[in-house]
Amino acid sequence: MLAMKKTPFCWLALSILLVVTGQFRAAEKDHSDSLISVESSDKWGYIDRIGKIVIPPQFDNARRFTEGLALVKSNNRWGYINKTGKLIIQSQFDSASSFQEGLACVKSGKKYGYIDKTGKFIIQPQFDDAMSFKGGLAGVRSGDKWGYIDKTGNFVVPTQFEDAWDFIEGLARVKSDDKFGYIDKTGNLVVPAQFDDADFSFQDSLTCVGIQVPTPGIVSYITPVDSPYMVRATPLKYGYINRNGKIVISCKFDNAGAFAEGLARVKIVHKWGYINKTGKLVIPLQFDDASFFQEGLAAVRTVDKWGYIDKRGKLIIPAEFDDAQSFKEGLARVKCGDKFGYIDKTGMIVILAQFDEASIYFQDGLAWARTGERYGYINKTGRFVWSNIKSK
Repeated sequence: MLAMKKTPFCWLALSILLVVTGQFRAAEKDHSDSLISVESSDKWGYIDRIGKIVIPPQFDNARRFTEGLALVKSNNRWGYINKTGKLIIQSQFDSASSFQEGLACVKSGKKYGYIDKTGKFIIQPQFDDAMSFKGGLAGVRSGDKWGYIDKTGNFVVPTQFEDAWDFIEGLARVKSDDKFGYIDKTGNLVVPAQFDDADFSFQDSLTCVGIQVPTPGIVSYITPVDSPYMVRATPLKYGYINRNGKIVISCKFDNAGAFAEGLARVKIVHKWGYINKTGKLVIPLQFDDASFFQEGLAAVRTVDKWGYIDKRGKLIIPAEFDDAQSFKEGLARVKCGDKFGYIDKTGMIVILAQFDEASIYFQDGLAWARTGERYGYINKTGRFVWSNIKSK
């Protein structure tokens, strides 16, 4: 399949569940485009943001628009349409990705290559796996090794790594001999592969890394870094390095997260607190769980209830929720009992906890939500803009 690289480590991955809209069921994952894919009677089409059908349901599957084109599936093959619904690139591929930086990764037969927006192969199918282009380079796999190519298909970094990720701000995480490091766009190993765990990108010029700490009497092993369970017999200690690979905050934490808005959450034994970029503990270790700062606030848990603190560690919103997510677009999803709703930054409930399921975030003013058999998109007043009744 197309290489959608996983985001391991320090629970950095957040998925935005935006899956239902209009009078149809939708699987659109975000609102990055003005059209949203929807399903009716097992066929897919597109509606606009006021619920009007723009492209009638006719496809077996449909993905979001990127760079003016969207992936659609017909007769078990993938092609691309424009925003009028015209098939620009015929449905012919076994698998395909959205366009990124002018090219799309597609699978023809058993190999992957890259096409332009006319459907012409710019890089012929020849790879066993491949990623989309990012920063002018794309990770590709031949056999069991990964390297990087440019947009002409020439190898800039020869295949040599056990695993590889996208370039972000000039550096890419790579895995070699079960260790993680970072390369630049020439393939130079800027940070040697020496860490047992590592974040996939640098934030505020720092990234979090983990090193294995042997424990007497315990057999040494480590679960794969992409494991969702992160169970380890030999514990790791986490710290932070700069873009040159220098450890600037020593590996002394039992868990840690990326820097966000100048602070990073860290854990020692069973408690979480926050450090600044010098490694100073600016919010004491006192929480049973903690999230990253976003829009000036962070969700924290004390015993079994969640509230929100500011960057001074002051409790701004009392710990009274059964679950709480980060703020985005001024609202945060919270859970009261078994229902979800949304609060503003004063802690006021602006959308009552009434939904059985709901998006973690609002994005472009909309969030997906379900109550009973009814599901769809709500606006920031909690009103369904588009909705549907689940078929029994």
